[in-house]
Amino acid sequence: MLGFFDDIRRMNKRQLLYQGLNFGMIVSSALMIWKGLMVVTGSESPIVVVLSGSMEPAFHRGDLLFLTNRVEDPIRVGDIVVFKVEGRDIPIVHRVLKLHEKENGEVKFLTKGDNNSVDDRGLYAQGQLWLEKKDVVGRARGFVPYVGIVTILMNDYPKLKYGVLCLLDRKSVV
Repeated sequence: MLGFFDDIRRMNKRQLLYQGLNFGMIVSSALMIWKGLMVVTGSESPIVVVLSGSMEPAFHRGDLLFLTNRVEDPIRVGDIVVFKVEGRDIPIVHRVLKLHEKENGEVKFLTKGDNNSVDDRGLYAQGQLWLEKKDVVGRARGFVPYVGIVTILMNDYPKLKYGVLCLLDRKSVV
């Protein structure tokens, strides 16, 4: 880490400004890509990582899911949805088990993990028996197996995160 600061001290103002602009361009490009994906997919989170084994064998822990959440696409039994529950920060990936349609067009549904023995009513907010469209972050449209395992490892082992950052720091200085 001290070597990093020594390198910064040796840079002239023009080099330092160039490095800062480069970093800003990388960050802003990533944000623009993310926002663009949000617009195209209609989902607040177009890419998610499966965090548990509740959807095995369809999806495994660490699989990266691509989501869409278009208003015109109705939710059907068998769809794999990602939803947020009030009071929980982390979205849940489960399959629609039952659909409840009212005469006024309102649709409510019940979900369950493929590898779970019971439905998700125990996961929903207190007093909530069904999910609504407003709870859905998106529907799974595709996946890449195990790519998200890096995210899980960095959350499970924080020291690994710092190790990777140090390695990246060393590579950027060289």
